[in-house]
Amino acid sequence: MNYYVVKYSGPFGFIKPWTAVRDIETFSQQFLTPSIVEGIEKKLFPELLNEEKYPKGEIYKIRRHRLAYEQISQQQEQIQPRGWNKGKNCFLRPNAILIRGVLLNPTIWLAFEKKEDANAAFLQHICLSRNEDMLFPEEQLMTSSEDFDSDVNRFSGFELVFEKNEEAFAVGYNRYRNNEIMYGWLKSVGHPVKAF
Repeated sequence: MNYYVVKYSGPFGFIKPWTAVRDIETFSQQFLTPSIVEGIEKKLFPELLNEEKYPKGEIYKIRRHRLAYEQISQQQEQIQPRGWNKGKNCFLRPNAILIRGVLLNPTIWLAFEKKEDANAAFLQHICLSRNEDMLFPEEQLMTSSEDFDSDVNRFSGFELVFEKNEEAFAVGYNRYRNNEIMYGWLKSVGHPVKAF
């Protein structure tokens, strides 16, 4: 099978971890979860927002992806919990500090089956989990699925393969399917952490 691949890059990118706990405990920043890939796809192809034709919780056009980066920079972020605590004569929302990882110089390859989908994607930028972290199209090419899995000079990176097998682990909950657990296994090709 041939893929039409679009390469994106940028100076930095934030990937929200799939769990609500701190990144320092989960370290889920090195792969794209199904919900992140679905979000990227819907940004590129807004026609997929039509829920009657395209039910939520599915990926329709992006067949494969790959993510590489130079390093993860630990950043502190101040947050407040959603709930309120009752204090003496008042309600309080205490502050907390999270440490979140930001990818430095990430590169993402998105693989499509149809050339017209790759052409449309190549004309747009993408975001990971925050709108200010934009990655821009850099290159478009056609390759075989075998080369996408073996060409470590072009396609090194991490890819979360969205399937359940003996190597799979839980990667989130599909809120559009009664919170069923989503599984994936991490494929590492070449050197995902680039030398800088």
